[in-house]
Amino acid sequence: MTIIPCSPTFDQQTLTLMLEHDPVVQRYRAFFALFEWRVVPEPPLDPSQPGKRPHPQRAYIKALLLKVEEDLTTCTRLRRFLVEHPLLVLELGFRPVLDVSQPYGFDVERTVPTARWLREKQRSLEQPVLQALLLETVQALREEIPGLGEIVAFDVTHIYAWVKENNWRAYVSERFKKDQQPKGDPDCRLGVKKSINQQQADGSKKERKELLWGYGSGVATAIVAGYGDVILAEYTQPFNENDITSFVPLYIRTVATLGFFPTHITADAAFDAWYTYQTVVHRSGIAAIALNQHGHPESRRDTDGVPLCIKGFRMHPTYQFSHTYGYLSQRFRCPLLFPHPTGQTCDEPQFVKEKGCVKDLNWELGGQMRVTLNRDGPLYKGIYKQRTSTERGNSQSKAAGLERPKVRNIHSVRNLNTLTYLVINARALQRARRLNASLFTTLLGKVL
Repeated sequence: MTIIPCSPTFDQQTLTLMLEHDPVVQRYRAFFALFEWRVVPEPPLDPSQPGKRPHPQRAYIKALLLKVEEDLTTCTRLRRFLVEHPLLVLELGFRPVLDVSQPYGFDVERTVPTARWLREKQRSLEQPVLQALLLETVQALREEIPGLGEIVAFDVTHIYAWVKENNWRAYVSERFKKDQQPKGDPDCRLGVKKSINQQQADGSKKERKELLWGYGSGVATAIVAGYGDVILAEYTQPFNENDITSFVPLYIRTVATLGFFPTHITADAAFDAWYTYQTVVHRSGIAAIALNQHGHPESRRDTDGVPLCIKGFRMHPTYQFSHTYGYLSQRFRCPLLFPHPTGQTCDEPQFVKEKGCVKDLNWELGGQMRVTLNRDGPLYKGIYKQRTSTERGNSQSKAAGLERPKVRNIHSVRNLNTLTYLVINARALQRARRLNASLFTTLLGKVL
């Protein structure tokens, strides 16, 4: 703690005792102790630039974590809260502007950065530093929770940009035109939140899309019974990107954070692509993902993945080749014509042309798992249920105001996302340590 000179109201000893007994200070001292602050670098002192030293980077990160924890939606409210809690300002690590005429020995108003500067710090915080803090929380949770990360769930949730185009009470002549960028946020993009088919009076179906300007926040989560949900990784991008484009960066961050590959993964139908299954197929795991045929029904398959023709015959494999989409493809031909004509006939048009049916199928192990996976089996159902872990994580982030953040650029949105997930993991770590301490006490009582 910075030494504060004696003021007319409190001396140094009294201030020290107040810090040790103030409930807000003690609560946040315990909260910030959950983070590994050694990963937050501080710029070295430069003798060529004398003058007042800037506030530590840790102080700004702690203040912004406090903003999320206290549900303070704007930096203006954050600054007001800090000014009203001078002892907490010292605890966060801000360098006080000394003033012996003030009750606490320093000028709180001049010490706490302006709301504008707090917003700038919220925007300019380095993502690698915040990601390093998130990694450390996951490592700490792994020490407390056995089996964490063996099953990982993936999902993407929407974030509304803070623009009038998303406010239905505001008049906007062209609300959802992708070539007319909102002035309030140069980084947000137009995307589809929800698409449903409505039944019409004549029996036909009409597609209705719910659009918004904003961002997509991808998360990878895990849950262990009794301990709750943990955020393993996150990745934010503009909302015009498809959900599946978040998978690869999310998976890479998850593996880097855990230090090993998950045995099983699960996600909704938006993540139904052969390469998601490929990530687990070599470790005897499964990807519990709902099948999305994308408007192209899959070929009927035998139990070993070999396709059946329209008449129900096993087709004949001919040769393999590299598909332009990057996977190994296997060509199958009509079994009545290949490898040799059998003399049987078929009424299909291609057979009449002496070509027969031809199917080029994804023959990667992940591609085969995608279409042969038993989605009615107990293993699939058990893993797929853990997909709700991402929904609970998203519910926590929305409760913290992340669905409609009051910021106007992607850098602030990304930093707010990471800060929110840091708070969620810190709460999970507190629960885990309390639970483990309780279990240890119970076991010790039984032994004694």
